[in-house]
Amino acid sequence: MSNKVFLCGVGGQGTILAAHVLAQTALRCGKHVKVSEIHGMSQRGGAVVTDVVFGDEVASMVCGPGIADIVISFELIEALRNLPMLREGGHLIVSDELIKPASVLTGRNPVPADLVGRLQAAGATIVPARATAVEAGNAKASNMVMLGALSAILNFEEGAWIDTVSAFVPPKTVEANIDAFRAGRAFFAEKGAAL
Repeated sequence: MSNKVFLCGVGGQGTILAAHVLAQTALRCGKHVKVSEIHGMSQRGGAVVTDVVFGDEVASMVCGPGIADIVISFELIEALRNLPMLREGGHLIVSDELIKPASVLTGRNPVPADLVGRLQAAGATIVPARATAVEAGNAKASNMVMLGALSAILNFEEGAWIDTVSAFVPPKTVEANIDAFRAGRAFFAEKGAAL
């Protein structure tokens, strides 16, 4: 039995770092882990996707359409674009951040209508990641807010997450990143209880 988590976002949001923290936390908890990432033009604000598969045994790192147990998106448009990856009954966790792609900025395409409504209709939990990160003391820690939300539904001890976050973020930002992580975890636990 394995768990497939599909992470998506835009270059610069810390999607890859979040995937590595997830993978290392799973390893700390004794799981087998496989990771596959595609980040192409990520330095220029392009799409970033990463599959993290973990479990007692992991046969494949492939996470195709309709297979992901969890889709965690760091951006609204990317969430809608990658919605087909989620299996029926899976979890969809989405940051409320909107980063307009070049095609929207140049007027070639409009922003998809009613993004939040469409994602909520698909069962998404919308997380105010950036605002929560700012409250925690580091505007760049929205990826840790999202990891915190994810952690609320995974069966890993909080201490394992905290140890991994502490090891992977810059030393001067450890406290703010941990605060952001815990805030995301608390938000999702409260929101999940209300669903």
